Amino acid sequence: MSRETENDTTPYPWLPPLVATIKAEPEDFRVEEVPATTPEGQGEHVWLEIEKRLLNSEDVAVWLGRESGAGRGRVSYAGRKDRQAVTRQWFSVQCPPESEPDWAGRAEAWNSPQEAEATGSWMRVLRVVRHARKLRTGHLAGNRFEIRLGAVQGDRAAAESILAAVRDGGIPNYFGAQRFGRDNLERARAWLGGGRAPRSRNQRSLLLSAARSAIFNAVLAARVRRGDWDRLLPGDVANLEGSGSVFAVPEVDAELEARAARLDIHPTGPLWGRGAMLTAGEVAALEAAIAAEEPVLAEGLEQEGVRAARRSLRMVPRAVAWRWEGDDLWLSLELGAGEYATGVLDAIGNARDADRSG
Repeated sequence: MSRETENDTTPYPWLPPLVATIKAEPEDFRVEEVPATTPEGQGEHVWLEIEKRLLNSEDVAVWLGRESGAGRGRVSYAGRKDRQAVTRQWFSVQCPPESEPDWAGRAEAWNSPQEAEATGSWMRVLRVVRHARKLRTGHLAGNRFEIRLGAVQGDRAAAESILAAVRDGGIPNYFGAQRFGRDNLERARAWLGGGRAPRSRNQRSLLLSAARSAIFNAVLAARVRRGDWDRLLPGDVANLEGSGSVFAVPEVDAELEARAARLDIHPTGPLWGRGAMLTAGEVAALEAAIAAEEPVLAEGLEQEGVRAARRSLRMVPRAVAWRWEGDDLWLSLELGAGEYATGVLDAIGNARDADRSG
């Protein structure tokens, strides 16, 4: 039975048994980035591992550009991290050694008592290493999460059963709410429908990502409601676990069914754009019908030259563990790049976000 309400756009195969509070404090949501590359120690780019509280990735990128004198355009990071959290991630700055500032000292100076008292935000520079290349978007192995759900009410045994199912069989691979920001999807519709274009490349990227994510989530939701989100259909495109490799599946035989059952391959959904989707038959018809419900987004993505791609419909966490401390449930997760911990939270409960700062 899928979890679904009249307004639910991201149903799950299980009814959520819990009600809880999340992010009562930033320390209740900790994220540590798992890098795909270790900096080598020399080169024109400075790589910095930074721990931060109540700051998003862009806040730190702007600060690095200003303190280095290089400007925001020469700062990069692999993935965006939540503001309402304590997170560790890598950044890179293109600047010559002779103009490199004392990063730890600058961070310490930024962490003034007045700032900390007023906002609760801080940052720490943990490591500084040079590398020959900049850190590119998406270039990370994954993320580790430590999350506290507070004031939990509901069926604990049912929640543990769902967590075991997620650990052993995966979960629908929805894009999380943070992908859409406060109003990115509405702004994407306005722009792609003929409105004013975003001023910056970063804003353009955010809005196009929101548009693609909305179509993908709608396709995945349809497959969850049908009950075939985790198995291959004739005409599907399969993704090889742990890689970006995909291949068409004109027909489904016993070997392919067995590989999907043991989580070696997964069905995929569309990251809409220009070019062939590779699907056929019923699957292609389903995806085209859903995209037709969002013509402004689908046609706008094509007109903007975004290239079509595929994303797995199923997310298989690398690690899932949990423990109870009174009425609190602590979750330890390790997920791959582009995978969302909020998907696991949504599967087990309706969490009231204690963050009121946005």
